[in-house]
Amino acid sequence: MTELAVLSAFLVGLLGGIHCAAMCGGIVSAISFRGITVAVRPVLSTPVPTFHLAYNAGRIGSYTLAGAVAGLVGALGTGLLDELLPIRTMLYLLASFMLLAQGMYLAGVWRGLAALERAGGRLWAYIQPWSRPLLPVDSAPKALALGAIWGWLPCGMVYSVLALALASGDATSGALTMFAFGLGTLPNLLAMAIAAERIRPLLKNARVRFAAGALVMGFGVIGLVRALQPAHDHSSSLSLHGSDTHVRASHTTGH
Repeated sequence: MTELAVLSAFLVGLLGGIHCAAMCGGIVSAISFRGITVAVRPVLSTPVPTFHLAYNAGRIGSYTLAGAVAGLVGALGTGLLDELLPIRTMLYLLASFMLLAQGMYLAGVWRGLAALERAGGRLWAYIQPWSRPLLPVDSAPKALALGAIWGWLPCGMVYSVLALALASGDATSGALTMFAFGLGTLPNLLAMAIAAERIRPLLKNARVRFAAGALVMGFGVIGLVRALQPAHDHSSSLSLHGSDTHVRASHTTGH
Protein backbone atom coordinates (compact mmCIF):
# COMPACT_ATOMS: atom_id res chain seq x y z
CA MET A 1 0.00 0.00 0.00
CA THR A 2 2.96 2.34 0.62
CA GLU A 3 3.99 2.37 -3.03
CA LEU A 4 0.44 3.22 -4.10
CA ALA A 5 0.25 5.97 -1.47
CA VAL A 6 3.52 7.56 -2.64
CA LEU A 7 2.51 7.39 -6.31
CA SER A 8 -0.95 8.74 -5.54
CA ALA A 9 0.53 11.56 -3.46
CA PHE A 10 2.87 12.59 -6.29
CA LEU A 11 0.12 12.53 -8.91
CA VAL A 12 -2.33 14.38 -6.64
CA GLY A 13 0.29 17.10 -6.21
CA LEU A 14 0.90 17.21 -9.94
CA LEU A 15 -2.76 17.25 -10.94
CA GLY A 16 -3.66 19.64 -8.16
CA GLY A 17 -1.63 22.43 -9.74
CA ILE A 18 -4.89 24.32 -10.19
CA HIS A 19 -5.35 24.46 -6.45
CA CYS A 20 -1.67 25.19 -5.80
CA ALA A 21 -1.79 28.17 -8.13
CA ALA A 22 -4.73 29.57 -6.20
CA MET A 23 -3.23 28.95 -2.75
CA CYS A 24 0.43 29.83 -3.35
CA GLY A 25 0.23 31.93 -6.51
CA GLY A 26 0.30 35.17 -4.54
CA ILE A 27 3.56 34.34 -2.80
CA VAL A 28 5.10 33.04 -6.03
CA SER A 29 4.16 36.27 -7.77
CA ALA A 30 5.58 38.30 -4.88
CA ILE A 31 8.89 36.46 -5.15
CA SER A 32 8.88 36.95 -8.93
CA PHE A 33 8.10 40.65 -8.57
CA ARG A 34 10.90 41.02 -6.05
CA GLY A 35 13.07 39.20 -8.54
CA ILE A 36 12.51 41.99 -11.09
CA THR A 37 13.70 44.45 -8.47
CA VAL A 38 16.74 42.30 -7.77
CA ALA A 39 17.55 42.19 -11.48
CA VAL A 40 18.06 45.94 -11.60
CA ARG A 41 20.05 46.06 -8.36
CA PRO A 42 23.50 44.56 -8.89
CA VAL A 43 24.14 44.77 -5.13
CA LEU A 44 22.11 41.56 -4.76
CA SER A 45 23.75 38.78 -6.72
CA THR A 46 21.33 35.93 -5.90
CA PRO A 47 19.39 35.01 -9.08
CA VAL A 48 15.58 34.81 -9.04
CA PRO A 49 15.35 31.03 -9.71
CA THR A 50 17.34 30.45 -6.51
CA PHE A 51 14.65 32.27 -4.53
CA HIS A 52 11.92 30.09 -6.01
CA LEU A 53 13.87 26.88 -5.44
CA ALA A 54 14.61 27.91 -1.84
CA TYR A 55 10.95 28.77 -1.23
CA ASN A 56 9.79 25.42 -2.57
CA ALA A 57 12.48 23.55 -0.62
CA GLY A 58 11.18 25.11 2.59
CA ARG A 59 7.58 24.31 1.65
CA ILE A 60 8.33 20.67 0.80
CA GLY A 61 10.39 20.38 3.98
CA SER A 62 7.35 21.38 6.03
CA TYR A 63 5.18 18.88 4.14
CA THR A 64 7.73 16.14 4.85
CA LEU A 65 7.83 16.99 8.55
CA ALA A 66 4.02 16.98 8.74
CA GLY A 67 3.98 13.60 6.98
CA ALA A 68 6.44 12.13 9.47
CA VAL A 69 4.30 13.34 12.38
CA ALA A 70 1.12 11.97 10.75
CA GLY A 71 2.79 8.61 10.09
CA LEU A 72 3.96 8.44 13.69
CA VAL A 73 0.45 9.18 14.96
CA GLY A 74 -0.86 6.45 12.67
CA ALA A 75 1.73 4.02 14.04
CA LEU A 76 0.72 4.80 17.62
CA GLY A 77 -2.94 4.35 16.74
CA THR A 78 -2.43 0.98 15.09
CA GLY A 79 -0.15 -0.14 17.90
CA LEU A 80 -2.68 0.70 20.60
CA LEU A 81 -5.97 -0.17 18.90
CA ASP A 82 -5.21 -2.73 16.21
CA GLU A 83 -6.06 -5.60 18.56
CA LEU A 84 -9.50 -4.12 19.21
CA LEU A 85 -10.38 -2.45 15.89
CA PRO A 86 -9.32 -2.82 12.24
CA ILE A 87 -7.69 0.58 12.65
CA ARG A 88 -5.36 0.33 9.64
CA THR A 89 -8.24 -0.48 7.29
CA MET A 90 -10.21 2.40 8.78
CA LEU A 91 -7.30 4.79 8.15
CA TYR A 92 -6.98 3.62 4.53
CA LEU A 93 -10.70 4.14 4.05
CA LEU A 94 -10.41 7.65 5.51
CA ALA A 95 -7.51 8.44 3.17
CA SER A 96 -9.43 7.14 0.16
CA PHE A 97 -12.53 9.16 1.02
CA MET A 98 -10.33 12.25 1.43
CA LEU A 99 -8.92 11.68 -2.07
CA LEU A 100 -12.46 11.37 -3.43
CA ALA A 101 -13.38 14.62 -1.69
CA GLN A 102 -10.28 16.35 -3.06
CA GLY A 103 -11.08 15.14 -6.57
CA MET A 104 -14.60 16.54 -6.33
CA TYR A 105 -13.15 19.77 -4.95
CA LEU A 106 -10.76 20.13 -7.90
CA ALA A 107 -13.51 19.27 -10.38
CA GLY A 108 -15.81 21.87 -8.85
CA VAL A 109 -18.42 19.23 -8.00
CA TRP A 110 -18.32 19.57 -4.21
CA ARG A 111 -16.46 22.02 -1.99
CA GLY A 112 -16.76 20.23 1.32
CA LEU A 113 -13.01 20.47 1.96
CA ALA A 114 -13.37 24.24 2.15
CA ALA A 115 -14.79 23.74 5.65
CA LEU A 116 -11.65 21.81 6.60
CA GLU A 117 -9.51 24.63 5.27
CA ARG A 118 -11.46 27.13 7.37
CA ALA A 119 -10.85 24.99 10.45
CA GLY A 120 -7.13 24.92 9.68
CA GLY A 121 -7.23 28.68 9.37
CA ARG A 122 -7.35 28.95 13.16
CA LEU A 123 -3.86 27.48 13.42
CA TRP A 124 -2.69 29.51 10.42
CA ALA A 125 -3.70 32.71 12.22
CA TYR A 126 -0.90 32.02 14.73
CA ILE A 127 1.67 30.92 12.14
CA GLN A 128 1.14 33.47 9.36
CA PRO A 129 2.48 36.53 11.27
CA TRP A 130 5.92 34.89 11.30
CA SER A 131 6.11 35.40 7.54
CA ARG A 132 5.82 39.20 7.66
CA PRO A 133 9.44 39.94 8.64
CA LEU A 134 10.55 37.81 5.68
CA LEU A 135 8.98 40.16 3.14
CA PRO A 136 10.23 41.44 0.79
CA VAL A 137 12.14 38.33 -0.19
CA ASP A 138 15.63 39.56 -0.98
CA SER A 139 17.72 36.52 -0.07
CA ALA A 140 17.60 32.75 -0.45
CA PRO A 141 17.48 32.12 3.33
CA LYS A 142 14.42 34.37 3.58
CA ALA A 143 12.77 32.47 0.72
CA LEU A 144 13.58 29.15 2.42
CA ALA A 145 12.09 30.31 5.73
CA LEU A 146 9.03 31.75 3.98
CA GLY A 147 8.43 28.45 2.21
CA ALA A 148 8.76 26.54 5.49
CA ILE A 149 6.05 28.76 7.01
CA TRP A 150 3.83 28.68 3.93
CA GLY A 151 3.90 24.88 4.00
CA TRP A 152 1.47 25.07 6.93
CA LEU A 153 -1.10 27.10 4.98
CA PRO A 154 -4.57 25.51 5.36
CA CYS A 155 -5.10 23.47 2.20
CA GLY A 156 -7.63 20.72 1.53
CA MET A 157 -5.27 19.04 -0.90
CA VAL A 158 -2.52 18.86 1.73
CA TYR A 159 -4.99 17.47 4.26
CA SER A 160 -6.16 14.77 1.85
CA VAL A 161 -2.59 13.56 1.31
CA LEU A 162 -1.83 13.84 5.02
CA ALA A 163 -4.59 11.26 5.49
CA LEU A 164 -2.52 8.92 3.29
CA ALA A 165 0.53 9.62 5.45
CA LEU A 166 -1.53 8.87 8.55
CA ALA A 167 -2.74 5.60 7.06
CA SER A 168 0.83 4.53 6.29
CA GLY A 169 1.28 3.87 10.02
CA ASP A 170 4.98 4.67 9.85
CA ALA A 171 6.90 7.94 10.27
CA THR A 172 9.29 7.22 7.39
CA SER A 173 6.51 6.20 5.01
CA GLY A 174 4.46 9.23 6.04
CA ALA A 175 7.38 11.55 5.39
CA LEU A 176 8.03 9.92 2.02
CA THR A 177 4.37 10.26 1.05
CA MET A 178 4.30 13.99 1.78
CA PHE A 179 7.71 14.49 0.15
CA ALA A 180 6.36 12.87 -3.02
CA PHE A 181 3.32 15.15 -2.85
CA GLY A 182 5.58 18.19 -2.53
CA LEU A 183 7.61 17.11 -5.55
CA GLY A 184 4.38 16.71 -7.50
CA THR A 185 3.40 20.32 -6.78
CA LEU A 186 6.82 21.64 -7.78
CA PRO A 187 6.44 21.76 -11.61
CA ASN A 188 3.23 23.79 -11.41
CA LEU A 189 4.58 26.38 -9.00
CA LEU A 190 7.84 26.75 -10.91
CA ALA A 191 5.83 27.16 -14.10
CA MET A 192 3.76 29.83 -12.36
CA ALA A 193 6.97 31.62 -11.48
CA ILE A 194 8.17 31.58 -15.08
CA ALA A 195 4.99 32.20 -17.05
CA ALA A 196 2.13 32.99 -14.68
CA GLU A 197 0.08 34.97 -17.20
CA ARG A 198 0.19 32.19 -19.79
CA ILE A 199 -0.56 29.35 -17.39
CA ARG A 200 -3.31 30.95 -15.30
CA PRO A 201 -6.01 30.73 -18.05
CA LEU A 202 -5.23 27.03 -18.53
CA LEU A 203 -5.51 26.33 -14.81
CA LYS A 204 -8.87 28.09 -14.70
CA ASN A 205 -10.24 26.09 -17.64
CA ALA A 206 -13.30 24.11 -16.45
CA ARG A 207 -12.44 21.06 -18.57
CA VAL A 208 -8.88 20.93 -17.23
CA ARG A 209 -10.15 21.23 -13.67
CA PHE A 210 -12.74 18.48 -14.18
CA ALA A 211 -10.22 16.13 -15.82
CA ALA A 212 -7.72 16.63 -12.99
CA GLY A 213 -10.43 16.12 -10.38
CA ALA A 214 -11.70 12.98 -12.08
CA LEU A 215 -8.21 11.45 -12.05
CA VAL A 216 -7.78 12.22 -8.35
CA MET A 217 -11.18 10.67 -7.66
CA GLY A 218 -9.91 7.61 -9.51
CA PHE A 219 -7.07 7.28 -6.99
CA GLY A 220 -9.66 7.43 -4.23
CA VAL A 221 -11.68 4.63 -5.82
CA ILE A 222 -8.56 2.48 -6.25
CA GLY A 223 -7.70 3.11 -2.61
CA LEU A 224 -11.19 2.06 -1.49
CA VAL A 225 -10.99 -1.16 -3.49
CA ARG A 226 -7.54 -2.01 -2.11
CA ALA A 227 -8.56 -1.13 1.45
CA LEU A 228 -11.58 -3.41 1.30
CA GLN A 229 -9.92 -6.20 -0.67
CA PRO A 230 -7.92 -7.77 2.21
CA ALA A 231 -11.07 -8.18 4.29
CA HIS A 232 -12.80 -9.85 1.34
CA ASP A 233 -9.86 -12.13 0.68
CA HIS A 234 -9.67 -12.99 4.35
CA SER A 235 -13.36 -13.87 4.41
CA SER A 236 -12.96 -16.00 1.28
CA SER A 237 -10.00 -17.74 2.82
CA LEU A 238 -11.99 -18.52 5.94
CA SER A 239 -14.88 -19.81 3.82
CA LEU A 240 -12.63 -22.06 1.77
CA HIS A 241 -10.89 -23.25 4.92
CA GLY A 242 -14.25 -24.07 6.47
CA SER A 243 -15.36 -26.01 3.38
CA ASP A 244 -12.13 -27.99 3.36
CA THR A 245 -12.56 -28.81 7.04
CA HIS A 246 -16.11 -29.99 6.37
CA VAL A 247 -14.93 -32.24 3.54
CA ARG A 248 -12.24 -33.79 5.70
CA ALA A 249 -14.72 -34.28 8.51
CA SER A 250 -17.12 -36.02 6.10
CA HIS A 251 -14.39 -38.43 5.01
CA THR A 252 -13.53 -39.14 8.63
CA THR A 253 -17.09 -39.86 9.69
CA GLY A 254 -17.95 -41.68 6.50
CA HIS A 255 -20.79 -39.27 5.54
